[in-house]
Amino acid sequence: MNKPVITVIGSINMDLVTVAPRFPNQGETILGEQFLTTPGGKGANQAVAAARLGANVQMIGAVGDDAFGQELIRSLQNEGISVDCVKPVTHQHTGIASITISEQDNRIIVVPGANHALTIEDINECESAIAKSDVCLLQLEIPIPVVERAVAIAKRHGVRIIVNPAPAQPLPSSVLEQASFLTPNEHERVILFAGMDEEAFVDRLIVTEGAKGVRIWQEGQERLIPSFQVPVVDTTGAGDTFNGALAVALAEGKPLDEACRFANAAAALSVTKLGAQAGMPRRQEVESFLFKQRESQ
Repeated sequence: MNKPVITVIGSINMDLVTVAPRFPNQGETILGEQFLTTPGGKGANQAVAAARLGANVQMIGAVGDDAFGQELIRSLQNEGISVDCVKPVTHQHTGIASITISEQDNRIIVVPGANHALTIEDINECESAIAKSDVCLLQLEIPIPVVERAVAIAKRHGVRIIVNPAPAQPLPSSVLEQASFLTPNEHERVILFAGMDEEAFVDRLIVTEGAKGVRIWQEGQERLIPSFQVPVVDTTGAGDTFNGALAVALAEGKPLDEACRFANAAAALSVTKLGAQAGMPRRQEVESFLFKQRESQ
C-alpha cells in the first residue's frame, strides 16, 4: 500500500517543560523536579505523530531566525518530514510553550512568535503541496485567515480536511462548512458552537473526551469509542497524537469508528512517556498494542 500523503499546516514551537510535585499557588515559588526543552507546537506535534505512523508528511509553518528555529527544522527533518514549506522569519523569535506538569495534568502558556508571521501568501505559494495531499490537517495556533485560506485551497482540490479547533476560539462559517471533520475536545466544542446550531455539523464532529474516549456521530447516531486504560506519565501532546493518527487512518481508507480506535490507541501510548513528541508511538507499537487489546477481550 502506498503511504498516505498528509500536509500539516500549523505551529512549530519549542516546549519548555517543568515537572513539579504540585502546581504553585498565586504568588508562590516552589522547587521543580525536572526541566527539559523538547520540540512541540500543535502543528509540528501532529506532523510527527503522522510521520511515525507511516505517512509521507509535509509541514507548512514558520520559525524564527534563532537557535530554536534551526533546531526545530532539523528535528522535523530527522522525522522524515518535508520542510520545503517551513518559512524562517527574520527578526522574529520562534514560538515557545511554557509547560508545567504535575498531578497527571498540565498547564500551558504559548507565546506564538513566528507562528503568527505565517501569511495567506505563504499558503498560496504552497498550493501544489496541499493539492497532492490525501488529508490536510490544521489547528489554530496560526492566524485564522491563514487557516481559512488553506481550507479553501484544500477544498478546491478535493483534499480531505481535518480542523482541530485548538486553542479554542470561534471559527468563520466557511471553515466550519468546508471541513471534512472537526475535532474539538469538550471545552473547545462549547466555544466552537456558541450561539450556533451544532446539529448541522454532527456527522463531521469528533469530540475527544480524555479518559472516556471519543464521541462520534454517523448518520446522526451518536457513539462513544472508548479509550484505553494505561499508566499516565504526561498528557501533553495526547490530543495532537490523536489527530495525527486520525489523519493517517482516514487517509488509508479506514472507516471512521476504526480510525478513531486506531487514534485512541496511539494517544494512549503517547501519555505513558514524558514529552509531547517524545511519547508519540511508531506504527508497530500501535498495531502491537491493538493486537494485545483484541487478544485480552
